[in-house]
Amino acid sequence: MTLTIGILEGDDIGLEVVPECVKVMKEAASRTGLTIDWRPMPIARKGHEAAGHTIPPGTLETLATFDGWILGPIGHREYPKNDPTWVNAHPVFRQHFGFYANYKPFKSYPNLPSIHKDIDMLFLRETTEGFKVDANLFKGYGEFMPTEELAVGVCITTRTKSRLIAEAAFEAARHRKRRKVSAVHKNTVYRMGDGLFAEECRKVAARYPDVEFEEVIVDTCALRLVMKPQQYDVIVTTNLYGDILTDEAAGLVGGLGLAPGLNASRTHAMAQATHGSAPDIAGKNIANPYAMIMSGKMLFDWLGMKRNEPKAAEAGKLIERAVERVIAEARHLTVDLGGSASTKQMGDAIAKAVATV
Repeated sequence: MTLTIGILEGDDIGLEVVPECVKVMKEAASRTGLTIDWRPMPIARKGHEAAGHTIPPGTLETLATFDGWILGPIGHREYPKNDPTWVNAHPVFRQHFGFYANYKPFKSYPNLPSIHKDIDMLFLRETTEGFKVDANLFKGYGEFMPTEELAVGVCITTRTKSRLIAEAAFEAARHRKRRKVSAVHKNTVYRMGDGLFAEECRKVAARYPDVEFEEVIVDTCALRLVMKPQQYDVIVTTNLYGDILTDEAAGLVGGLGLAPGLNASRTHAMAQATHGSAPDIAGKNIANPYAMIMSGKMLFDWLGMKRNEPKAAEAGKLIERAVERVIAEARHLTVDLGGSASTKQMGDAIAKAVATV
């Protein structure tokens, strides 16, 4: 089997961390005998330079033919305003490809600074509905002002997407040691929207008797994450809650530099680190490549499962073991992790470890 994977570097530090991710993925693929057709594509500022648009014409159609792709961080906050040729690719991709499932793992390491130790949890955040008004409508924008005094935001919740994200969470939990799912919502207040989400989670839970299930009110979850995050294994939640709680979780393990991510639908997946494009450190070769590299590892995991390709699954395991070795040895860590290595040096060290673990 030959897999086709796109390479979309993004902006700013994306031009530095994505190449390190690809380097490590190529080494893992080589070791397992996995054949990959790598397809670089211009996006963001490079896309605008090449084609006059941050999402060049034909990009969505071409990506639809790929098995998956890597997307670097997008510096959309610095884009010119009120210019339709400068758009943020994130919500466009989520909506166009139906990326309802956002996987975000958080893990603490014994020798890295963190607020808590022994954290190993996975968030499943639904990303096409909820209160995220930039992506929850097929057409238009989910927020408007009928009068100068009144602003209205639309929250969308469907049974289908609630069921799908719950199924993704329980499937993920079934492959983890603790096998526990915590559904986070606020059905005590949002009785219909969050109530529907909770109802679908319960229905799915009934089909997975081998997985422990609980429901947690969102503010209680925020409190427990700060006090005792080790109690959580897989957390499934809606869009806005997940957006907030995952940044909190990143802070617990050492920051957004340790926060990888994967966006997935039933047919496609996109590796995308949680952090932003960090224009203040772009070009300095000091950005931490961990989140991007581990996002690539997650793409291999997904391809191994969805494409029934054991070589991809093994490649993901190699990357994880290599990252753990480099972190444990602590000789090639970037400044934010307490070391002095450059982005490239840390990437090189992980790629070398892949070849020997």
